[in-house]
Amino acid sequence: MSRPTPTEAPQGPQAGSLKRTKLLLFLTIFIAMLGLSVLFPVIGPLGRELKLTPAQIGWFSTAYSLMQFLFSPIWGSRSERLGRRPILVMGLIGFAVSFGLFGLFASLGLGGQLGGPALFALLVGARVVGGIFSSATLPTAQAMMADLSTEKDRAASMGLIGAAFGLGVVFGPAIGGLLSGISLVAPVYFSAGLAVLTAVAALLTLPETRRTTEPHENAVNRRTLLTRGAIPLLLVVSALSTLASVGMEQTIAFYVQDTLRLTPEGTARTVGGMLVVFGLLAAAVQGGAIRPLSRRVAPTPLILLGLAVMGTGMLLIQSAHAYWPITAALALVGVGSAILSPTLSAALSLSAGDGNQGAVAGLNSSALALGRMTGPLLATGLYQHVSIGAPYVVSGAVLLALLGLMLLTRPPIPQATPAAGH
Repeated sequence: MSRPTPTEAPQGPQAGSLKRTKLLLFLTIFIAMLGLSVLFPVIGPLGRELKLTPAQIGWFSTAYSLMQFLFSPIWGSRSERLGRRPILVMGLIGFAVSFGLFGLFASLGLGGQLGGPALFALLVGARVVGGIFSSATLPTAQAMMADLSTEKDRAASMGLIGAAFGLGVVFGPAIGGLLSGISLVAPVYFSAGLAVLTAVAALLTLPETRRTTEPHENAVNRRTLLTRGAIPLLLVVSALSTLASVGMEQTIAFYVQDTLRLTPEGTARTVGGMLVVFGLLAAAVQGGAIRPLSRRVAPTPLILLGLAVMGTGMLLIQSAHAYWPITAALALVGVGSAILSPTLSAALSLSAGDGNQGAVAGLNSSALALGRMTGPLLATGLYQHVSIGAPYVVSGAVLLALLGLMLLTRPPIPQATPAAGH
């Protein structure tokens, strides 16, 4: 199936086929994100039960994200040559293997068969395996969605991926909190099994969106893309906003447990409930509000709005010491992120041009991975050695600094021609 040209929307049966493929891709990413977000409320309490420090727990995300940083551009470019579907399926299988290994090692640690440096090294090793292979999923999904979209629908289509992520964050933490009643490793095994089912479903239902024989007249190498227009600054915003967001995600369970004085199981359930609210609002924005906004408002003002809302939410977390104030602050972070993330993806896609969608999606995933790699180490270090509110003050300051940088530079971002009647 060839991608529709930027100026011509598909009509008739082809339009119906595109909608079905987008829906299948949406469901695939939703299930994959569900499997990942199941762990959000349990990874902190589980690490503490394994007698690991917050900084050691931070290395789980750092090792995973380091591999994503290194391999995401490779998978993004390879999907241009080999096709999207095989790369996406391979990433889901790698995700399943890594979580299965992580669950096995954590179970041995809880049972006393493993401990100390050996347990820590094996857990980090499992995350390395996952980072190498699962780094294929996001850039490939973004490239597939770009393949299926016209320029005027690019931000709305990227919003569908964002909505899939957001809905995964709605249901995943709730499921993780419930499964933690069985054991703290039950959500890990659930994630591994769900990833296997998702890989099978993607293989059987998703069509290939990029023909390996499709001409690439406008393709350029990744180094050239890094010097094109607004792309460098957009990648910086992507990396640093992710650093701020992931730093919050990595420490919020600690913050809730220490502020509300909860048990590990109580922490998992409480954080799960908070993240349901977070995810519902993010999904509502990405699945609904971002579509009309992206057709009426240029990318730069939307990026500014996302940074402002997200930064305000971060600063409010450190002053919140009860369930609902913390939840409200997290909700602001979720809304800001829901505006920012798909707009950045769409702006990068529009800036890259045809023939470079896999490459620019890979570069963006690498920027996201750089933020995920450094954010946990910075945030857990601040939490452990400075204060429990320090990660959120720093994250808020980073986001507001990016807001100031965008206001000063106003990077030139290509705009799609609005559809008639919108």
